[in-house]
Amino acid sequence: MNQLLTVFTVSSIFSKIDLRGAYNLLLIKEGDEHLTEFGTKYGSYEYLVIPLRLPNALASFQNSVNDIFSDLLDVYVIVYLDDIMVFSKYEGEHVTHVFTVLARLRANDLFAKASKCLFHVSSVEYLGYVISSEGLKMDQEKVQQILNLPPPRNIKALQ
Repeated sequence: MNQLLTVFTVSSIFSKIDLRGAYNLLLIKEGDEHLTEFGTKYGSYEYLVIPLRLPNALASFQNSVNDIFSDLLDVYVIVYLDDIMVFSKYEGEHVTHVFTVLARLRANDLFAKASKCLFHVSSVEYLGYVISSEGLKMDQEKVQQILNLPPPRNIKALQ
């Protein structure tokens, strides 16, 4: 985390890309579909994509995305599941960085959900934090929600 904080403080421009339908994109290895078989009164079915409730589904997805961006991770890209952040020091290099990330997504049949993306901003909310050239801060809206909680009045409420 300290390494990431250093990266953020030397970066001044950020983009956040949210993948569309990302969790439905991991195909089950051909020939292994029968391992996911389930039955209903209407018949037997097999998954063709990894359902989220399968053990290690999220880890498999993270590994797949990490493989796509392996040479860019912590250089100018951070990936957590379906959330990708691109960070750069200068505007010109940021355009190149974002283009590279989008090209890799396209080459791997992954697509961004435009309504949840932010491009070329000076601060961005990512994984519950606000990230800017000043570093990492808690999202003030979330802090305010905690401050607005009523104080516990008994031991059970305290737990």
